[in-house]
Amino acid sequence: MGQLTTRQFTQARDRRPAPTQNGSLQPGDILQERYHIQSPLGEGGFSSVYKARDMRFPGVTKLCAVKEMTIFTADPQLREQTIKSFKQEASILAMLNHPAIPDITDYFTDGNRSYLVLELIDGKNLEQWLASAPETIDEQKALDWALQICEALAYLHSQKPQPIIFRDLKPSNIMLDQDNRIRLIDFGIAKTFEADQDRGTMIGTEGYTPPEQYRGEASPAVDVYALGATLHHLVTQHDPRLETPFTFSERPIREANPKISRAFDAVIMRCLAYDPKERFPDALALREALLTLSKIDGDDADLELLGIALPGETAVPAVKVGISQVKPLWTFKCEDEIRAQTAVAKGIVFAAAYDNNLYAVTADRGEFLWKYPTGGSIGSSPRVYEDAVYIGSSDKNIYALHFRNGREIWRFKAEGPIYASAAMRFDRAFFGSDDGYFYALNAYRGIPLWKSTAYSAVRSTAYISDEHVYFGTEGGEIYCLEATTGITRWQAQARRAVTSSPTVADDIVVVGSIDATVYAFDASSGWPLWRFRTSRPILSSPVAHDGIVYIGSADGHLYAIDMDSGRKIWSYQTEGQIASSPKVWNNAVYFGSTDGNIYGLSLKRGDLQWRFETGSPVIAAPQISDGIMTIGTTDHHIYALPI
Repeated sequence: MGQLTTRQFTQARDRRPAPTQNGSLQPGDILQERYHIQSPLGEGGFSSVYKARDMRFPGVTKLCAVKEMTIFTADPQLREQTIKSFKQEASILAMLNHPAIPDITDYFTDGNRSYLVLELIDGKNLEQWLASAPETIDEQKALDWALQICEALAYLHSQKPQPIIFRDLKPSNIMLDQDNRIRLIDFGIAKTFEADQDRGTMIGTEGYTPPEQYRGEASPAVDVYALGATLHHLVTQHDPRLETPFTFSERPIREANPKISRAFDAVIMRCLAYDPKERFPDALALREALLTLSKIDGDDADLELLGIALPGETAVPAVKVGISQVKPLWTFKCEDEIRAQTAVAKGIVFAAAYDNNLYAVTADRGEFLWKYPTGGSIGSSPRVYEDAVYIGSSDKNIYALHFRNGREIWRFKAEGPIYASAAMRFDRAFFGSDDGYFYALNAYRGIPLWKSTAYSAVRSTAYISDEHVYFGTEGGEIYCLEATTGITRWQAQARRAVTSSPTVADDIVVVGSIDATVYAFDASSGWPLWRFRTSRPILSSPVAHDGIVYIGSADGHLYAIDMDSGRKIWSYQTEGQIASSPKVWNNAVYFGSTDGNIYGLSLKRGDLQWRFETGSPVIAAPQISDGIMTIGTTDHHIYALPI
């Protein structure tokens, strides 16, 4: 559609919505002098959805979806309940951030009607897909869709302090967008689950709704049942709304579609158990079973591995998959905690411990070579450049040591402790100090070349590009300096300290902050591009790979974020905080957690592929070289682990 002329815009702006007898909006109606109604998209229950154009973007055609609540009932209780569910949908969508869940951009009331303005999803729902499908879906496609739906439901079920239950999962509420990605729509009856207050009004769709929901009960197992019914419909093309409720056991999947494996059949049928205690307890448990199934031959699968009960036995919980039984190649014990990343170069592993020492051990066997005592605790990571290893200390010195024997080459004393790790490039050592300055030294002689005032402590390790230096400060500033002169090119501000170290890719600077936000800026101008919120502070430093940023948070999640848009692609939750900075190797991302584990997740979906348990909080970032991870932990050990 072309742009509106000034006259057309004024005429349209002055029009009020002119509902017909059934309350529907008409093409051309204007809401809030902003949303120009284009066409209806669908209706059901007490709401209708329309395609609209947002006229606050006159230069482009920005489309959105407008959902209108329409109530034509004299029953005050029903009216109140409908208004409450509509407001609840707005509240739920406003606090969610997941690629499969549409963004909400506005909510308002106009007269007796309420409206939600949502991201417009261009595609078709699975009910429309079923109506046009020439034959039953193949198992691989059904499995892929099931995993995507599970990821969205698992995100809802993992919300704190209480899970969110969708309560109306069915093909018409599952969209397939233009990129063949699953999106959930219509959160009108989703609710927060409280274990001791799970009763309420029965709402749902016959055929997809489990028996306990008819009693007004809702738990995560409700969504598991509905997903099972949806998958049954997809693979058999038997519409459960046309059947007697709860008779799935009489409709075997493989009779309708023998191409479905016995294992996938068993997983779906467990979802459809009449008793919720016999189902997968939530979407996360179901997802683990589906992931297992995706890696094995479904016809030869061990059902116990999928969490399916064998004849005469009780169903067992689904096991975590893809976790190798990792055995260290070697370990080396230091005299105190290791909280910083190791360095590996020329057959030597370097690790700094809180006992004030920098240790050097052999990379192949972990045998002790030497250690160098500084005058204070070491919170920075060692850096190797040419024939020297560089380390900063709380004694205010940065040291250059010969990497073979630990002999001191030079030291430089700042005016405050040095917790930032040195960044080495252009034959220079770049680092900040708690004295509020950022330094550039000659790497071979330790002679200062320039220093720049940062006005607050610098504990963020700098990123050095071809021309610029990027770092954060404990005062919340993010700086871009000229690498040759130290002159400030631009400066941005976070709300709290930036201890995280920035990364730069595709001319975008990304860094985390103690204010629980990931910031992205244009690397050349400092212009803010996007922000991504987590629920707890961020100490982890981001890593960028193939257009995706990976970063950990104290909320226990590792996040994968689209580099261009700032939208979350996936997240993985651990049982502890993640201060460890992630490391990408081959097709996985590795990091540690304070729950004592080191994790390896697939880059594409965030699936657990590898895990090693240390039994002690892991703060340090992993270092990976030639398929061997070296990492220090708070149990005083350096581990060498095959990945």
